[in-house]
Amino acid sequence: MSASVSNAAPAGDARMQRDMHALYSDHHGWLFGWLRKKLGCSDHAADLAQDTFVQLMSAAQPVAMQEPRAYLTTIARRLVFASWRRRDLEQAWLAELAALPEDVAPSPEEKAIVLETLLAIDSLLDGLSHKARTAFLMSQLDGLTYQQIATELGVSASRVRQYMAQALTCCYAAL
Repeated sequence: MSASVSNAAPAGDARMQRDMHALYSDHHGWLFGWLRKKLGCSDHAADLAQDTFVQLMSAAQPVAMQEPRAYLTTIARRLVFASWRRRDLEQAWLAELAALPEDVAPSPEEKAIVLETLLAIDSLLDGLSHKARTAFLMSQLDGLTYQQIATELGVSASRVRQYMAQALTCCYAAL
């Protein structure tokens, strides 16, 4: 089945709504089943299936699909990976919090702010290579020198400078 979604003028809005309704009706159940099998959790699968269609509907450009299930699967896979990354980051943050003495533990509001900040940084650095992201975090969070990072990563200090330039460019672009 071929489906198309277009963002056109008001006359096109009705068509876009019909196309989206047909796409949703034809493929939501299948996508939900695919996600449920992959994730092993109906609630999480339902959330990600909805998020997949929300992302599709909020696309800035019109989308023409020859293979709707392949397109939906691609969006859903990205969302699954993002949710896993978020879960891993959140678990690491909670493990760090658990290691703190109770009297210096942050308030729930501070915890939420730090977690949001960590997720934003993770998203910001997403386009970097693993080594560039690691170098940036070692520098900014661990306070290591470029030479120490180079030794740890098995690269030259000049390569670490290149990694840092890439990471800082990402940060400045976000501002």
